[in-house]
Amino acid sequence: MKSPNALLHGTLDALVLKTLADGPRHGYAIARYIEDTTAEAVAIVEGSLYPALYRMERRGWIKAGWGTSALGRRVKFYRLTAVGRNQLAAQTATWHRFATGISRVLLAR
Repeated sequence: MKSPNALLHGTLDALVLKTLADGPRHGYAIARYIEDTTAEAVAIVEGSLYPALYRMERRGWIKAGWGTSALGRRVKFYRLTAVGRNQLAAQTATWHRFATGISRVLLAR
């Protein structure tokens, strides 16, 4: 049986984009939000998160800028762009179709 994190493959971008739809966050805050919101069912590791953030920044989905964290540390904050909002909408629709299809199979009698 696959771990919940194996199921994360392909959905990390959508989770990050959705997290940033609420406002700018730094990497640790993004990871914590996802982990907290999923009741720890999804664990985000730096080795996955930061390459995803850099990839999304190159694609124009997010923008990064330096700021100060609540603890007074210099951190890079990420924010969603208009292109990122469109991508989030597209990925959400795709995920909904996929999840609906899988549910139909798993719940069929």
